[in-house]
Amino acid sequence: MTDLPHDLRADYMAQTQRKRVYNSIFLVLFVALMIAGFTTADDRNAGSFADGWTNVFDFPAEVLGEASQKLAEFPAHFLRFLPALIETLNIAAAATLIGALVAIVASLLATRGLAPWPRAIPVVRRIMDIMRAIPEIVIALVLIFVLGGGPVPAMIAIAFHTIGALGKLFSEVNENASLKPVEGLQSVGAGWGQRMLLGVIPQVAPNYLSYALLRFEINIRASAILGFVGAGGIGYELKNAMSWGKGKYDEAAAIFLLLFITIVIVDQLSSTLRDRLTHGNRKLEATV
Repeated sequence: MTDLPHDLRADYMAQTQRKRVYNSIFLVLFVALMIAGFTTADDRNAGSFADGWTNVFDFPAEVLGEASQKLAEFPAHFLRFLPALIETLNIAAAATLIGALVAIVASLLATRGLAPWPRAIPVVRRIMDIMRAIPEIVIALVLIFVLGGGPVPAMIAIAFHTIGALGKLFSEVNENASLKPVEGLQSVGAGWGQRMLLGVIPQVAPNYLSYALLRFEINIRASAILGFVGAGGIGYELKNAMSWGKGKYDEAAAIFLLLFITIVIVDQLSSTLRDRLTHGNRKLEATV
């Protein structure tokens, strides 16, 4: 630092000082907003958080207490709610499949160097931003009002959000794809669809599948949550069990446990598949 000219050193110190001042201002604003938001939320609550926080564990303790007295009934509960769990998985799977397929096309239309209409790239990206920004529960509530309750509104709502989320991830993957196969196919007269299918998809397919599996995990949770607003699945059964209150808490605990086990199993399977897709099976490569 001593070898730098005086003016350059002074400019550097001034920029450093300004950066510290800006960071301090942002930190103060962030803390002020957090305090103001917490105070506003606390004032609008039916009771003060300071007075009620000691009761946070009362409800879980009541549920676990009743469930522990009826452990023998859990196998029957599992069999009873298994069809609802399968319905939840079907909603998530169908939404992920439809959303991923549409997202592939949308991502190709939104990638520079691959899109057939470069001027439409910003439009497609903004559409995906909107689809990603709207929560699934908002879309589901609107669709339930129009179509009625059931798994179809949940599937459409989750697929809609999945298109926006996966479309962005897929477009980022597309930007790292080599354009040489695309240019080679174009030189022999291949159409846009053939160039994408033969020149791009084989390069990005492992990453596509990896992101789709990750999204499938998220969609299982989303489909369970949407059941609370009448979209069917195991979430709807959980809502009914909790609405009855005492006497049905064992059913609520069984549903929680069944859903937890399912999410853990799906998470472990998809994590293993994603690891093999992105990094390859190193043991197999070593033996070869």
